[in-house]
Amino acid sequence: MCRPVRFELLGYGFISSYRKGAKGKYNLRVAPKSWKRLKLKIKALTRKTSPIPFEERIQRLNSLMYGWLGYFQLGKMWGKLRALDGWIRNRLRYCIWKQWKKPNRRMRAFRQLGIEAGMAYAWSRSRMGGWVIAQSPIMGLTVTKERLAKRGYKSFLDYYEQLFHGSRTT
Repeated sequence: MCRPVRFELLGYGFISSYRKGAKGKYNLRVAPKSWKRLKLKIKALTRKTSPIPFEERIQRLNSLMYGWLGYFQLGKMWGKLRALDGWIRNRLRYCIWKQWKKPNRRMRAFRQLGIEAGMAYAWSRSRMGGWVIAQSPIMGLTVTKERLAKRGYKSFLDYYEQLFHGSRTT
C-alpha cells in the first residue's frame, strides 16, 4: 500500500486534484521516467550531427509525437508540453544553423529570411556557440513557428489539444 502520488503504473502517475471540494481525488499525469525517455528519443532525432535530411527529421519527430501523445493523452500536461515545444524548436533551429555551415551561407540565409545586411553580417560571424545562437532573437525572428510548420513540424501542444478536444466531444 502506498499513497497515489507515489504510485506509477504503465508510464502514468497521479497528482492531487487541487479543486475546492475535491479532497481525495487525483488526476493522471505522465511519470517522470516517461518524460526522460521521451526527451532522450527527441534528442536522438534532433542531433545536429546526424546526417539525415531536415524533412525526414521532422517526419520522424511527428511520428514519435503521434504515438507518444496517443498513448499519454489521458495525462494532464499542458505546461510541460509548452516547454517541450520551445525546447524542440530550439533544437531544430540549431540543426538549421549547423546545416548552413559557413558564415557566408549563414549571412545569405539571414538575408533571404528578411534580415537587414548589417545584422545578417554580424550574426553570421558571431563567435557564440550554436546552441546560444539557436536561442537568440535573430533565429527566433527568422526561423519562426510558422516557417517550421510550413516545413512539416507539428507542435506537441497543438496535437495534444486536438486529441483532448476530440475525445471530449465523443
